[in-house]
Amino acid sequence: MKIIIVGCGRVGAGLAKNLSLQGLDVTVIDKNKSAFDALGSSFKGKTVEGIGFDQRVLSKAGIEKADALAAVTASDEANIVAARMARSFYKVPFVAARVYEPQKAKIYRRLGIQTISPVTLGIERLTNILVYPNLNVERTLGAGQVSLVDVEVGQTLSTKRLKDIEIPGEIQLVALTRNGRTSLPNDALVFQNGDILHLSATSSGRNKVNQLSKR
Repeated sequence: MKIIIVGCGRVGAGLAKNLSLQGLDVTVIDKNKSAFDALGSSFKGKTVEGIGFDQRVLSKAGIEKADALAAVTASDEANIVAARMARSFYKVPFVAARVYEPQKAKIYRRLGIQTISPVTLGIERLTNILVYPNLNVERTLGAGQVSLVDVEVGQTLSTKRLKDIEIPGEIQLVALTRNGRTSLPNDALVFQNGDILHLSATSSGRNKVNQLSKR
């Protein structure tokens, strides 16, 4: 799989090194040659100096054969231009862009460009930490109506069963991790101290799980 990353800041360099360690063909584009120093000597991919939405630069990076592109520069505008070129002109199958402005992220998602908004993610994460301190909210779906949350079983949940926590339409147990092994739940399951419950829950369900885990 060939992946192009536009921008070699902290996110771009970290992403490039992570993908390269997985054995993927990675090419990084940045307008500042010195930015590639962040990749370190262990990086086995390619680097291309230039503007990430310049056609000559993209061609040099091999975009015609790219399977995916991630635009993660510090500029929303540069990221979107590069992402739209990759998606619309070069027909790259998978394209993503980092966008700081949440409203822009919504607009470009409707254009078929997957976006990551650090501002939105930060707000959601801090909200969950403050409002649901006993839960580890892994991900929110839609506009936050449903979340995937992890709960560690302590004294209050120990010896309880599936029927004791599930509420139709509000809380559903997706999986359980015990001693490092994750499995699907069944009606005979009895919770033990140290188990991790992986739940899907609505906003009202999160409140109920949060309260239950405090007792």
